[in-house]
Amino acid sequence: MGETITLLSKREIEKMRRAGRLAAQLLDHLAPMVRSGVSTLYLNDEAERWTQSHNATSAPLGYHGFPKSICTSINEVICHGIPNAKQILKDGDIINIDVTLILDGYHGDTSRTFFVGTPSSKARQLVEITEECLKRGIAAVVPGGRIGDIGAAIQECAEPCGFSVVRDFVGHGVSHIFHTPPQIPHFGQRGKGKRIRPGMVFTIEPMINEGTWEAVVLDDGWTAITKDGKLSAQFEHTLAVTEAGAEVLTLPD
Repeated sequence: MGETITLLSKREIEKMRRAGRLAAQLLDHLAPMVRSGVSTLYLNDEAERWTQSHNATSAPLGYHGFPKSICTSINEVICHGIPNAKQILKDGDIINIDVTLILDGYHGDTSRTFFVGTPSSKARQLVEITEECLKRGIAAVVPGGRIGDIGAAIQECAEPCGFSVVRDFVGHGVSHIFHTPPQIPHFGQRGKGKRIRPGMVFTIEPMINEGTWEAVVLDDGWTAITKDGKLSAQFEHTLAVTEAGAEVLTLPD
């Protein structure tokens, strides 16, 4: 494909580590606010306030015209949901909050799916399996392995449970640039794809759907929803490839 994959230095990875830690701390800060009656705009505005107070910048704000500081994706929204004042959380919802901070020029990118009140049994299962998919994907990151190993591990976790893996949106390299090569599909074949090498830094962010994997992007040009209107969940970490495997950079401490 001719794409150039940049390997980060130890100094750069340390900057990524600091940015990632701060992004995880932002999700921790927002978590208690995820409750019935709260608007997604409130979560957005609190994220922006907190980010500025920590001398960081919200990477999504203005990125290719994205209008808000975080993405808030509820129920059938797969990704890139836009916070707004009229979107009020209600009991039983699931919501993915995706944050990316820029600290000292480097990006920390992470997301989690939260329960609002008491979820249905199907929603709980979907969210739990999606988080397990992320763990399995991270465990498949081995120096000398292939990027296809990551997607295969995720598929092998999700599909036996009757869930599907979104094809249209993938993980990505990240550094002082928000999105770089390589792309990290969450589906694939073991032994296929680019070789995994120490110094690579990328996100794994599986989006797992209750029904079909197919997505539809709404007229706002951002919000992606499931084609069948069923639930979708997502978890995301940024990680660095080391000689020993994967180091997750988006942990709170």
